[in-house]
Amino acid sequence: MDAPLRIVPANEASPDDLDGVFGARGVGARCRCQRYRLERGESFGGMPVEERIARQLEQTAAGDPDAATTSGLVAYLDDEPVGWAAVAPRGEHRGLVRVFTVPWLRRHEDPADLSVWAITCLFVRAGHRRQGISRQLAAAAVRFALDRGARAVEAYPIVTTAVIDEELHVGTVPTFAAAGLIEVAHPTKRRVVMRRDAG
Repeated sequence: MDAPLRIVPANEASPDDLDGVFGARGVGARCRCQRYRLERGESFGGMPVEERIARQLEQTAAGDPDAATTSGLVAYLDDEPVGWAAVAPRGEHRGLVRVFTVPWLRRHEDPADLSVWAITCLFVRAGHRRQGISRQLAAAAVRFALDRGARAVEAYPIVTTAVIDEELHVGTVPTFAAAGLIEVAHPTKRRVVMRRDAG
């Protein structure tokens, strides 16, 4: 990666830039960071991809640089959008809050606590992976949350052996360790809860 990476709040990106990151095929194009935001009674498979895209555009406020909130960050190499990080108060991820194995197993705190922020996705376009972009996005997401008053930042990465790209959207343990997060729970064999407290 020769050009410097530029990372901006997603509301400063255009809807076309978000489309450019996620593409038209593959897990990113299908998910659009809605899996952890499903409302009670909704199913991921039952939601058309057009609805997922519309929801992400609303959550990010893409194209509105004056928006008060956004749900993520977009990374650029030169002017090309190449990466995404989903970062927002944990309680806004209503699907995540209702999951009982990851990340709440043997933890005793309010899952909907809005003062704890969650990094739920790191996604880098094909052709730009394995260049350190995810690590830079993770570090930027931590700063973004802490700068906005988070008392803690969490992530729920996968323990990697030989995994496929579709599983890596949650990030890896070394990626978040490099951003200053430490393991606080290991609820399943392959999933870890990592956290960094403010201060």
